Amino acid sequence: MAAPAAPAPSAAPAPPGAPLEASLRSILPLILVAGLGYMVDVFDMLLLSIVRVPALTSLGITGDEVLKVGTHLLNLQLGGALIGGIAWGMLGDKRGRLSVLFGSILLYSAATLANGYVHTVEAFGILRFIAGFGLAGELGAGLTLIVEEMPIRSRGAATATVAAMGVSGAVFAGLAGEFIGWRGCFILGGAMGFVLLLLRLGVHESGMFRVAKQSSHERGNLWRLFDDADRFLRWIRSVLIGIPIWFSVGILVTFSPEMARALGVTEPVIPGRMVMFHYAATTLGDVASGLLSQRLRSRKKAAALFIGITAAGALAYLLGLAHSAMGFYWLSAWMGVGTGYWAVTNTMAVEQFGTDLRATVGTSVPNLIRGAAVPMTLAFVALKGSLGAVGSALAVGAVAFALSAWALWTQPETYGKDLDYRELA
Repeated sequence: MAAPAAPAPSAAPAPPGAPLEASLRSILPLILVAGLGYMVDVFDMLLLSIVRVPALTSLGITGDEVLKVGTHLLNLQLGGALIGGIAWGMLGDKRGRLSVLFGSILLYSAATLANGYVHTVEAFGILRFIAGFGLAGELGAGLTLIVEEMPIRSRGAATATVAAMGVSGAVFAGLAGEFIGWRGCFILGGAMGFVLLLLRLGVHESGMFRVAKQSSHERGNLWRLFDDADRFLRWIRSVLIGIPIWFSVGILVTFSPEMARALGVTEPVIPGRMVMFHYAATTLGDVASGLLSQRLRSRKKAAALFIGITAAGALAYLLGLAHSAMGFYWLSAWMGVGTGYWAVTNTMAVEQFGTDLRATVGTSVPNLIRGAAVPMTLAFVALKGSLGAVGSALAVGAVAFALSAWALWTQPETYGKDLDYRELA
């Protein structure tokens, strides 16, 4: 009789931390691509604010019409982002996060490249709408992929890294606006998008989504956010928490030349430099807010602190504490540190929902926050005649910060939440 086979040697135990290290190595390319994608997103979204005056002047717009037409173009861009955020989000839950990352950047790149060759305001507006629609899928799909792939204790740091990389696009846009002219800026933005498209070829789909896709359960139905009061409120509060960010950017930074004159500053304030100071500081705020949310084990506490910093900076701005252009730039940086809670805001949004609605929410929320600049700028322009520029901005800002405070206070905490679940039974 044959001797019994010797037992196979047991595998050597994995060193402590090996699974986490392997996970981090596999997700680093995704973090890099998502961060670069967000950089292109921010570059384009803020380019109009930076080149608004020279671009419109070269197209024959002068005087007070520069503010009016500039507001219209900004609202077209943000309106496109609002519609695109909903459309790309639903597609992300139905077809996958990667389909959104590829489709959105392709559409954006073509529209932005074409924007460098326009000769009429009408064509400018159409292409800004299309570019806004295209860019809308960028951030939400990237963050959804990351939070689904990262270990719980690393989510905040990973999303903060993406946000910090992204806001560097604003600094780049500010420099480009000063040195290569407005047409060159749009051509550069479109070219960067096409390069980014090639880098995405090696990115893999979320494991959670691959599992969810095997089931027959409904995914990406926007209307399911409206048929349940709890889901609807979680979604709307996710938006309201972030609207002070775009009050600061959409009004106080974008219209800083007009605001400076209203506050008695005689030397010119350059919007591109306001953007550079603001977003250079936002990089610091993004990293700090993400790491603080991990340290405090609370997204809400970190967001509350940074909303307070933003409110204090906006109040100092509107009370006229800056008496020079440089003073305006430093106040822009102050607000920029505060608005760094953008990373935490979007992380909270994607952590609020299950895999079947996560991309819909994660993509719609940042674009609804941006889209909130449309009613805010319209209210600002409408109230400007009766309250003046400063009084109008104070009124709009008071409403924005009050709504944000209520939403954050009543929103559920998401730190440490297990995300491997469906929202709909």
